[in-house]
Parts: sequence; structure tokens; C-alpha cells
Amino acid sequence: MAAPLRFLSPIALRNRSLRNRVVFGAHTANMAEVGLPGVRHIGYYEERARGGAAMIVVEPMPVHAATVLTRGNFRPNDDSVIPAFARVTEAIQRHGALAIQQIYHVGSHGDSDLSYHPHWSPSGFPSYHDSDGSHAMSDAEIEETINGFTNAARRCHEAGFDGVEVWAAYHSLLDQFWTPWSNRREDHWGGSLENRTRLSRTILRRIRDICGPDFIVGLSISDEQDSSVVLARQDMVDIIALHDEDGLVDYVTCGTGSYFDFYKVMPTFLYPEKLGVGLAGSIKERVKYALVIAESHIRTPENAESVIASGAADLVSIVRGQIADPHLVNKTAEGRPEDVRGCLSCNQMCWGRRSRDYWISCLVNPSAGREFEWGGDRFDKANAPARVLVVGGGPAGLEAARVAAERGHAVTLAEASNVLGGHFRLAGLQPRRAQIIDLIDWYERQLTKLSVDVRLNTYVEAEDVVAEAADHVIIATGSLPPETGFQKALPQWDIMPGWERGNTSSVEAVMARQVRSGKRVLLLDESGGWRGCGTAWKLAEDGHDVTLITPDPMVGRELQRMAADAPLRKVLAGLGVRFVLESSIVEWHGDGATVMSHLDRSRIRIGADTLVTATTNVATDALAQALLAIEIPFHEIGDGVAPRQAPYAIFEGRRVGLAL
Repeated sequence: MAAPLRFLSPIALRNRSLRNRVVFGAHTANMAEVGLPGVRHIGYYEERARGGAAMIVVEPMPVHAATVLTRGNFRPNDDSVIPAFARVTEAIQRHGALAIQQIYHVGSHGDSDLSYHPHWSPSGFPSYHDSDGSHAMSDAEIEETINGFTNAARRCHEAGFDGVEVWAAYHSLLDQFWTPWSNRREDHWGGSLENRTRLSRTILRRIRDICGPDFIVGLSISDEQDSSVVLARQDMVDIIALHDEDGLVDYVTCGTGSYFDFYKVMPTFLYPEKLGVGLAGSIKERVKYALVIAESHIRTPENAESVIASGAADLVSIVRGQIADPHLVNKTAEGRPEDVRGCLSCNQMCWGRRSRDYWISCLVNPSAGREFEWGGDRFDKANAPARVLVVGGGPAGLEAARVAAERGHAVTLAEASNVLGGHFRLAGLQPRRAQIIDLIDWYERQLTKLSVDVRLNTYVEAEDVVAEAADHVIIATGSLPPETGFQKALPQWDIMPGWERGNTSSVEAVMARQVRSGKRVLLLDESGGWRGCGTAWKLAEDGHDVTLITPDPMVGRELQRMAADAPLRKVLAGLGVRFVLESSIVEWHGDGATVMSHLDRSRIRIGADTLVTATTNVATDALAQALLAIEIPFHEIGDGVAPRQAPYAIFEGRRVGLAL
């Protein structure tokens, strides 16, 4: 008999008992409307509490007008948030989880476009979030900020929260006061360790005074060892030990990254897993009273168990893993970890949407943020079970088949190739992207459990659809590369000049091993995403000399909002990939290309054995057109409607499955 999982064991926090060691940690969901949480917020957090998380840390509340950072931030300094948040806490606590709210001040790293307020900081240093400078705080402004934290905590207490988490991570205001580089003050707020920590210690004491002895008070910190100006890990340990000795905090959450290197704040698959464990372990060795929570790229139940079993932390914060599957904890506790839908660490719809100031969602779980509409990936049975035919086994078809089967329909899935996944599977063959293959494997397990009739090597034509006589037909036939070399940047040519000379292929053909690329590869990337960049990585890793040409001013333009672009460029540069920016190919010669700069129209010739293109695909909609012609009704989803990225295919698959 297997030993009980340690991360599922209960633990005491102040005078409360947590049912397990899993926290759904703070992150900006950006779902507020006119500064208040509404039904979208309630559904989002309630689903993770229902799914088994022991503690929910609701997204940060700005404590002052100077620190409003997103369109979806809550109202600072306004008691009108209290009744709105009371509905959030009730929904969380109804399912047995503790409700905590993070409260924060970003200090110098503000956003003037949103706050319309000068950034405040210890010594007037510049923002690393926007291009502005900051205002060195006076004693009166420091006192105003202390009152801001205290009143924010009071509002949380009155709204029914079990506690607050005071944000001192990522070189935020409190961290700025702690750090000698950013705190050059010569008064009683700067200089010695006691002075530099005076602000945080004062805030924590006043919160305890106003909220009482039963209120939980946590502290969020982070580790950034790649910048010389931030606190060294030992300095951070000393600071936390000082707070712990005075009994000011009940727990400490340990993350990674900072405004100096924002990429490690929400690390993608380019980084190792369990990044926050190093700092957590160092803190745990030193503190006497506070519990320690490890976060940052702790993604799976296996990650959680290894962290708790190692003794490096008392609890783990799994954020993106529980966005992807809100029921991660319950599924594991029920002995079915194979049913947990894994996070891809892609940041595409969580941080990717937040970075554009939208409310967040999830590539693999489009119900994230739509729980109040869709029920949180929990499906009601259909009133009238029917026979459903799904044509196409890419992400859209897989999700449609799964959801329809979950709702009690009898589903047949026909796929023309010998494997499921479509072009999404090819993405999973790029370096470090095997989590996509794991997701496709998950779909295969779910379809088997749901008794879906999966037919591989089955090319479906209109007469086959008629013969199947299904009640509902879903067409998810995907897209294909155009094989013309058409470039959006040079729209005057439908076909790239010289394309007929050969030695050309698409990134899909490369990843599917349908072609053998020469030693010297030109990769034309108009997508700005993983299709081109990931294939360049794969080719370079396999020993090819790769030159990446893009009309964009940077490689990985689309990856910028996912916090993946700079780490990727470092990888590519380390593999010797050459970048040619703001340029396009005006002629392919069969053994090289003439490349034109969009800046000055100058031209250079670059020799190459193979040209590989990552340009916009075209929809494969022949079956849909044939069914239209004979007036057979159907639902069309995914790239077969219009070539797009995977989140929109999965979204449409779930939506149509719910609608049947």
C-alpha cells in the first residue's frame, strides 16, 4: 500500500487548521469591474476552493492610489470594497478553504498610465515597470502609506478574510526600503538593518493591533540572484529572521524574480521547475515561528510532494497548475492523479492576457475566468443524449469530443493521421515543450475513459458524414501551411519570387520530419511565436547553422507578452542562431536569398541550403464547403474556420461541446 502523500496532510496555521499543504497563491486575475470583485471573481476563486486548495490568496489589493497597476485593480482607500469582498470570502470558505488577501505597494515600479499618480519610493529611483522616475517619500507620506496598509487590512478583516499577505516581493516598496541600493536615506528609515526594516515592521504591528490576535498575517518575498543590486539570499534570510523573532508574521511565501528580471516571476518552461524552493529552504532553516510556503513553477502534485517531503517548505503554492486544473488537489486525493490536466507553463492566456490588461484565462482550461458561465470544467449531462461525429483530432476536436462525451453523448472522433494532436503535437516536439505531448496523452486517457470511438487513419469526406448519420457533426479539420512563401510584409507577391527553385519547406514539415534540411538554414518567421522560434531552436540544437529572418524589430515578438522572449533569445544566441531583424526575403535563389531591410531598403544576399517558413497558415475547409453544398448542418471550430493559436481552438471545442 502506498504511503500517504505528505502534501495532502493537514497543518496548523496560527489558530486554524489547513486541510492540506496546497495554497492557491496570489496573482493578478485582473477581473475587477469598476474596482470591485464580481461574479467572475467569485466563480474563479470558488472553483479552486471547491477543488481542494486549503488556502486561497486573493489577488493583491493596492493600498494607495500611487500603486494602482492594472485596469482590473481594486479600489484603494475605499470601504465600498467590503461588502463586495464579503461575497468572495463566503464563496471560498463555503468549501472549507481559508481566504487570505494580498495587499501591496509597488513603490517606484508604478504605471502612470493607470495610476495617474507619481510613483513613491524610498529615494526617488526610476521605475522598472514604465519609463518614469519616482518621488522620494517624506515622513508624512510614509505615514500615509502605513495607514494605507493598515486600513486595507481592516477592510479585509471586515469583509471576512481570515488574514492578509503583505507583499514585499519583486523589489516592491517594502523590498525597496530593505535594499541598500534603492534605500539611500540617511534618516530613521534608512542605513542600518533596523532602520531599513522599520517600515515593514511598523506595518505588520499595526495590522495585528487593528485586526486582532486571531487574524493571519503573512509576508510575500522573492529571490533574485542574477542581479548584483538586489538583496543577497543571506541578507533576505536575516531580514525575515528579524520579523520572525518579533512574532510579526505567521507565514512567509517565497517566490522568484523581480522587476529587474521579470521573466522569473512567472517562469515558463524555459526554466527548471520548483524555482522558489531554494529560498524557502534557507528561510525554513532560520525561522522559529512562521510557516514557509514555496512557490514559483511548482506545477504538479509530484512537484508538491517532493517539496514537502524534502522538508524545504511547510506548504506549496500552486498557481498556474490550479488555473489549468482547479481540481488538482481533489483528483490526487481521490487516487486519480492521471486525471489532472497539467499546466503547460506557457503563460499564453494567464500572464499573456494580464500583460495586455485583460482578465486572465488558460490555454488548456478555457473555463478559467468563465466559471460563472460554464461551471468550471464540471459538466451537466445533456437533456437528450445524441450521436456526435467529430472530424479532426487536433486540440479543437479533442476538446469537443471530450466535453460532448462528459455530457453523455455517444461520440466518434475521426482523425486522418495515425496519431492525435494535429499540429499541436508538432509543437510538443520542439525543445522543452514535451508538456504538450503530456496534454495530448491526457486527452487520450480521458477519451478512453469516456468510451469515445477514436478512429485513426480515417479520412472523412462528405459522403462519409452522410453515412454516419450523426445527430451532430463537428468539423475541426485544422489548417495547412500555404507552401507559397507569401509574406504579409510584402503583400504584392502571392508567391515569393524564386519559390519554384525548391529547397523550401514549412516549419510543420521540418518538425514532422517530412523533409531533410541542409546544413545552412534560413528560417523566415512572420509569426513571432513558437512556430518559428521553437523550430529554429530545434534545428540549431540538431547542428544546423540557422539564420532567423523576421520583419519584426525583435525575435519572438508574440512571446514578449508571455515573458518568454528574452530567455528564448538567449538560448538561440547561445546556439549560434543569427538574427536578421526588420527584413524580408525579396527573392529565393535555391541556394540562398536576397534579403531586404524594411528600414533603408538595402539588400544583402545570404547563402543557405534550405529555406524554412513560419508564415500564416490557410484553413483546411474542403469538408465544410462540401457539407454546405449538400446542406448537411455542422459546427465548424478551430483552425478550419481560421488559422489561430491553440487557446482559441480549445475554447471553441469546449463551447460547442457545452452547446450540444
